[in-house]
Amino acid sequence: MRFPPISRICALCCGLAFALTALAGEVRILVQSSPLAGFQYHAGETLWLDMREGDRLTLVREPDNSHDGNAIRVEWRGQKLGYLPRAENRSVAAAMDRGEPVDARIAKMRQHRNPWQRVLIEVFVVL
Repeated sequence: MRFPPISRICALCCGLAFALTALAGEVRILVQSSPLAGFQYHAGETLWLDMREGDRLTLVREPDNSHDGNAIRVEWRGQKLGYLPRAENRSVAAAMDRGEPVDARIAKMRQHRNPWQRVLIEVFVVL
C-alpha cells in the first residue's frame, strides 16, 4: 500500500517525537484535566502573579482526610493551592496508592470570578 508523502512525513515526525521523548528518559500520559478545587481557600490568590502556565505541581495523597478518603492535595513550590476535585480523584488516588509515579502541571490560568474556572491542571502518569 502506498501512502501519500504527507502521511509518511507525519508518521516519521510522530515516531521521531516518541523516540526523543523515550531517550529523554520519561514518557508521560495525560490521565486527567480538571479545575483546581478549593483555590479560593488556600494560597492561590497570594501566589497568582508568580504562577505560570506549564509550572510543575506536586500532588500529595491525604488518605486520612476527614472529608475525602481519596483526597489529593495540590501544591505549587511547597504552597498548598487546593485539591483535585473529589468527583474526579479516585483513579489518580489509586495510582498513587500503588506507588505509580504521577506528575501534574498548570495547564491554563485565567482571571475569573468563579474560582473553579481560574486554574486548570493536568495530571500525568509517568512511564
